[in-house]
Amino acid sequence: MGTTNQLNQYWTDIYFHLHYPHKEKISHQVVRILQLVDKIDGVGVNDIASHIQVSQNTASEHVKRIIEKKLLTKERDSLDERKVVLRLTDLGRDVLHRNTSLDEEKLQHVIDGLEDSEKELVEKAFQLLSERAKSCSLS
Repeated sequence: MGTTNQLNQYWTDIYFHLHYPHKEKISHQVVRILQLVDKIDGVGVNDIASHIQVSQNTASEHVKRIIEKKLLTKERDSLDERKVVLRLTDLGRDVLHRNTSLDEEKLQHVIDGLEDSEKELVEKAFQLLSERAKSCSLS
């Protein structure tokens, strides 16, 4: 098994064992939209359509439903009043966290069992992967 396959296996094991219990019924596509709005400033409907590879009308319908669920809000861009940007609500931020992050109590329990040198190694490895991932395309 190559490095890429091993890393993917490790990541899926980590997520499987340490994720939050999913309380909300939320689609993967909604999670991807919430992630895009969270990670990229100034996201609009066109950006979402491009990111999830759907038409602008379909993206607009998704956004409308997500706004109805009170996970997103629309507001005018402060630099360009013609542009509408999307923002996460507090509820949207909470739902996104529970659907994409590791349960902090479970994670802390694992970290508490590591030696100081192991903690440092894990943190540096994740920091490096995070930094390099940010330089990749968002597709």
